[in-house]
Amino acid sequence: MANHTIRKPTPLDLFLMLFLTLVWASSFIAIKVAVPETGPVWLAAIRVCIGFVVLLPWTLYRGILLPSSAASWINMLIISLLNVSVPFMLISWAELTISAGIASLLLGTGPLLALILSHLTTHDDKFNRFKVIGIILGFSGITLVVGHEALQSVGNGSVIAMIAVLGASLCYAISGAMIRKVKDIPPTRLATLILGFASMELIGLGLLQGLPPLSSISDKAWISLIFLGLLPTGLATILRYRLIWAVGASFFSLGMNLIPVFGVILGALLLSEKVALTTWVALMLILAGLMVARTSPKEK
Repeated sequence: MANHTIRKPTPLDLFLMLFLTLVWASSFIAIKVAVPETGPVWLAAIRVCIGFVVLLPWTLYRGILLPSSAASWINMLIISLLNVSVPFMLISWAELTISAGIASLLLGTGPLLALILSHLTTHDDKFNRFKVIGIILGFSGITLVVGHEALQSVGNGSVIAMIAVLGASLCYAISGAMIRKVKDIPPTRLATLILGFASMELIGLGLLQGLPPLSSISDKAWISLIFLGLLPTGLATILRYRLIWAVGASFFSLGMNLIPVFGVILGALLLSEKVALTTWVALMLILAGLMVARTSPKEK
């Protein structure tokens, strides 16, 4: 099959990226609410199973497409681990110790890794001067916020939790590059398979730990779990795969720079947390980075 070439992002692409950013930023708050009652493994398992059930009817209607070789099956397994199971557990576990805002801030370190990986692993998503300037601006915004916010948590014994979130960020960067290599399965059906794999992985691990006290989980936690399954896990997974396939992992990752900014803002709105001036400065840097990275070099 011929290599698929990414295209310049459209206004619709930008809108969908903004929507995903808001959804994923809000997921940190939902995790913070539910994880003390479910534990990190079962929180990840429940949200993934809900997402899988949401996508399954459409996939069955369209027709299930399975990997065509042993190598493809192995690749799918690795993607499910790096894109879903491992980062979901790491982030959930970290939020037992650190705030939702700090978790969202630290996850914003992924775009630089994604840009480098995409440059090394694709034929059509290479560095140009605008992408480099854009990622520097965006990453400067992330660094500004992390430097102001995350370092304040070091003294609280949460360094390991922050490292776990950075590990999740690395998982997303690697899996983003791997997703573009899957050419024979359309995004929606690919998302369903990935969530199916992850459901089995997480349920198996959860059963080894024992069932959570389902009857004692509060209504607020159940609402958070359902939200996590329907939007950040189900719908957002489809949109993520489609956007990476269409506009490339490096540009997609630039949009995800906004997650920590929105994460802090949502934390302020929903949890009455104070938003530092540095957050607003970071937002301006990130938006500038997005606009610069979207610029196409002129042909000579």
